[in-house]
Amino acid sequence: MHPAHPSPFLDPGPVTKANSLAVLHLRRESLISTILREDDPHDPDSAADNVVNTRFGSFPHSTLLNQPWGAQILASKVDTGSRGRKPAGGKKRKRGEDGGGEDDGATPTAAGAAPSPKPIEAASSGFIHILPPTPETWSMSLPHRTQVVYTPDYSYILQRLRVRPGGVVIEAGAGSGSFTHAAARAVFNGYPPEQDGEEPVEELKFQRSQRQFGRVYSYEFHAPRAAQLGRELVEHGLDSIVRVTHRDVYQDGFNLPCQEADSLPAAAAAAGHRGDNDGAASPSAASKTSPRATAVFLDLPAPERALKHLTRTGTPSSPSPLHPRRTVHLCAFVPCIEQVQRAVAALRQFGWVEVSMAELAQRRLEVRRERVGLAEEGVRGGSAVAKDVDEAVQRLREVEARQKVYHDKQGKKKGETGADGEEGVEGEKVGKSGQKETAKQRRIAAKKDMQAERKLWKEGRVTHRPEQELKTHTSYLVFATMPVAWSEEDEKRMEEKYPVGKTEVDMGESSGSKKWKKAGKKAKAQVAVGAKKGSVDDQAGADEKNDVEMVD
Repeated sequence: MHPAHPSPFLDPGPVTKANSLAVLHLRRESLISTILREDDPHDPDSAADNVVNTRFGSFPHSTLLNQPWGAQILASKVDTGSRGRKPAGGKKRKRGEDGGGEDDGATPTAAGAAPSPKPIEAASSGFIHILPPTPETWSMSLPHRTQVVYTPDYSYILQRLRVRPGGVVIEAGAGSGSFTHAAARAVFNGYPPEQDGEEPVEELKFQRSQRQFGRVYSYEFHAPRAAQLGRELVEHGLDSIVRVTHRDVYQDGFNLPCQEADSLPAAAAAAGHRGDNDGAASPSAASKTSPRATAVFLDLPAPERALKHLTRTGTPSSPSPLHPRRTVHLCAFVPCIEQVQRAVAALRQFGWVEVSMAELAQRRLEVRRERVGLAEEGVRGGSAVAKDVDEAVQRLREVEARQKVYHDKQGKKKGETGADGEEGVEGEKVGKSGQKETAKQRRIAAKKDMQAERKLWKEGRVTHRPEQELKTHTSYLVFATMPVAWSEEDEKRMEEKYPVGKTEVDMGESSGSKKWKKAGKKAKAQVAVGAKKGSVDDQAGADEKNDVEMVD
């Protein structure tokens, strides 16, 4: 089934659209994902419902629609409506009552007409940025149902699995769907052909060909998680690329019924479909179809229990889930070192080679400008301490000078402060409500006036420091490779096609390949031309010798 519109993860377009996913960037570690909705003109409560409330203010969906990606959106003053507001009488209106003629602030309209929307005013509380959905932003804003595979992990995994457009990936343990979205983007090379007479997306029509379309076969044991992931993939427009199946892969493996492998969308998982027919015997269960996977990712509590289904051996009714003519790469997320040992032993038992283990400890570096000095007093982002000895000595002299002035005034004992309005030292007015400006306040006020002339973003020394928290998994990654099955018939066929120790002429005579036949004919022609040229040269040399003898 093709989506009505291209997936925003694959083609977000230049601006935001209604009924599409968007990510609101509050801070670097704080993102919110939401489906943008248009206000219903016939529903007065829809405007109050379609609002995103954050610590930086309220943002109605109407201010987020038709905005270019990356735009800065200012917060708005939002009226949540009269649903929870009490009228003048003190009692809430019941459903169906006309309100007793009290005016609640809404613009009066004719019967049956939609109320006119109020203009939205900008607030001074803050702003956000609106970003297109990507696997990176989705992994930071998705609802956590299980432990999430973050960007440092899945980017390294996809690179080691050699996932590319047109590949087929098996994912066991879908969880929250972070790796699912990343794998769908990695294998995408076009939407699959239409089925059951459906037309493909108008913007992405292509000529029919024999190319392999990328797919992700995702398996989840927990039924509610599988159903929720299926609904999210339908909303995100990835249901034609990802197939979600509710199944226990320890028992039932990775093969799908014949009608399911090519036609089951993620919407079936959203409806509670179980790929193994709930374990009941049926005619379709007797015949299985292989996903023909080129990469396998196992995020399971005990991945060694699922390896018995990931072999090259199979039967006509239940073939191997791996691609028969390509090398397959596998990655297993293993939580502890004891399970690593069991997984490695099982991999070697079932024919996997090049087994290795990796552990990721990714940590980002915070880069900032560090401004130090007494001139940074009261300036945001600065450290108001003496940057050298000269500044420290100067500040000490200023403090000593103020102390001397203070003690001199105290020693004179003239013009002591009395009642309100009486004159104090040197004619200063001092009262109960009066406040004197301190020396520090005067310094800060003077430096604030100088900030307009300073270029703070260029001042200071550039420093970096590592983050205190690691945003990654604490598991081990076990990688392995399954080579292509090689039989004696394959060896014999390759020896005939590419013989060893023979010339191009011999290969052209013995091999049935058109390429080598053509090369053999070309080599024979070159030999014939060389022989003919040699005979002509010999005849010319003999004639020249006869001429010389006749002259003598």
